[in-house]
Amino acid sequence: MIDISVKGVVKAFEIDKKILKGISFEVNSGERVGLLGKNGAGKTTLFRIIAGELEADEGEVVLGSGKRAGLISQIPVYPEYFTTDDVLKSAHSRVFEIKRRLDEMNELMGAGKPVEAAQYDRLLAEFDSLGGYDCDFERIKVANGLDIPETMRNQLFISLSGGEKTRVNLARLILEKTDILLLDEPTNHLDMRATEWLEDYLAHFKGTVLTISHDRYFLDKVINRVVEVLDGKAAFYSGNYSFYVAEKEARYLEQLKKYEREKKEEKRLEEAAARLYQWGTGNEMLMKKSFAVRTRAERAVTVDRPVKERQMKNRFSERHFSGDELIVVDGLKKSYGDRVLFSDVELYAAGGERIALIGDNGTGKSTFINILLGITPPDEGSAKLGPAVKTAYLPQIINFENPNRSVLDTCIYEADWTPQTARNRLGAFKFSGDDVYKQVSALSGGELSRLRLCILMKDDINFLILDEPTNHLDIDSREWMEKALEDYEEALLFVSHDRYFISRFATRIWELEGGRITDYPCGFEEYRQIKADSVKKEQVQKSQKRRELRRDEPLPLEKRIAALEKKIDAAQERLKIIEARIEEYSADYIKLGELFEQRAAVDGELFELYKQWDDITS
Repeated sequence: MIDISVKGVVKAFEIDKKILKGISFEVNSGERVGLLGKNGAGKTTLFRIIAGELEADEGEVVLGSGKRAGLISQIPVYPEYFTTDDVLKSAHSRVFEIKRRLDEMNELMGAGKPVEAAQYDRLLAEFDSLGGYDCDFERIKVANGLDIPETMRNQLFISLSGGEKTRVNLARLILEKTDILLLDEPTNHLDMRATEWLEDYLAHFKGTVLTISHDRYFLDKVINRVVEVLDGKAAFYSGNYSFYVAEKEARYLEQLKKYEREKKEEKRLEEAAARLYQWGTGNEMLMKKSFAVRTRAERAVTVDRPVKERQMKNRFSERHFSGDELIVVDGLKKSYGDRVLFSDVELYAAGGERIALIGDNGTGKSTFINILLGITPPDEGSAKLGPAVKTAYLPQIINFENPNRSVLDTCIYEADWTPQTARNRLGAFKFSGDDVYKQVSALSGGELSRLRLCILMKDDINFLILDEPTNHLDIDSREWMEKALEDYEEALLFVSHDRYFISRFATRIWELEGGRITDYPCGFEEYRQIKADSVKKEQVQKSQKRRELRRDEPLPLEKRIAALEKKIDAAQERLKIIEARIEEYSADYIKLGELFEQRAAVDGELFELYKQWDDITS
């Protein structure tokens, strides 16, 4: 069954400048499709058209019959008094409305007043099918998974940051059980734990997923097909992101070989035509043959020469590291009010190390960096850089002295370059033509990162600090930065949730969790294995303790298990009786209301009993 059908969609925001040029593709029910393409290719525009937020100039988008599409960037307007929890509860508005009407009807029946039996039956069935008994549990589970704690749930929604609102909106879409999820950069505002929760959720999601993402790890885990938006049309790849990269390169090389073969044949035919023309002076037959061969030469090339996106070319300047000492952290503590971010931190790092500082959002990673740079004072202890260290810092939020200046003037003033040097440097960072006259205030997040990096690279440095360096970069820009970092051989400290980036560069992990920074002197994959082994070890130890308890005190434990099993049997018997009475009183809607409540209570009791039994016996 087809869930999304895009047929010949055309969209232009300027006259004679089409961003989508008749793009067509289909997404089948249950597919996970990545919509890829460079920034500005029209991916988000296409999403908005699919979601019904924009109209296409030509063509059409058809969703499967009865299917609803949810787009993360479409954040509805809520009353100012709505808390975050109110927004999340809006996903279950139909459930709450049914419950209100059922309560009213139960009151009427309790007072001996008549109600419409068929309507009551329909509402009860709908309440059950919508998961009415479990909606509170589901709301808390999804909120916790996406890092929306109780404190945030009690806040006014309008007081949240843009990233927090996006996270809440994603949770709302999940709770609504939307048939088609349109995910536009879903991991941008998620930490690593929340991203992995989302990946697990999508692995079990029964609906259809269409996603735009620059998170290559996420794409490899989630998608099974790629639609690339290329020059306003669609190209197709049957696999995840890694398959797409390899297949795209293979197609490029194949087209290049075909083009070169055809150009070679064109040249051979043109030379043959020229010779025939020379020989055929006064010979009508040879002249005709010359024209025929020339016509074949004109038709010899059937494919265009494939092109690759122009790459940024630059690299970090390096300063030779003349000392071993890079970072010395001694007894470091930092709090905000009653909340301790971290305490008793002891760390040491030498020159040339590549350290990833990881942890959940809000644990204090940026604060640690600011202390290290002398921007924020610690409460206790110290964090110092070695005497030979020369630092360059790319912050998470990028600001410039005067955002009203042009890109070109910013480089001239902040980097003290000549206009020609500034143009040359900017060209290497894909700022060309009229781009250099754009005001800094008009730049996108990715463009701001590129401009700041362009200025940073002017200095000789031996310690580079990056706070979420890939957050606003498209895949091409991320790959460029990674190439530059591979050529850079000095020390590196970075905060990131980009697992691909961490895996590629970290030789050491500093994990900020529970107010402590734990040092793992290894790469990311080994760190993940250590963490997995630690969890497994804890489970084994817990299981061993239970077995020891079973050996040391067999009778009490056996009695507890037997008592629980007896309670489970009794609850199951009560459930059977209630089910039988529901059939018996199928025409008595007053009695049915009571019986349904009894069934829900026994179901809840059984759930708790099974949980206790599993805890004891596992």
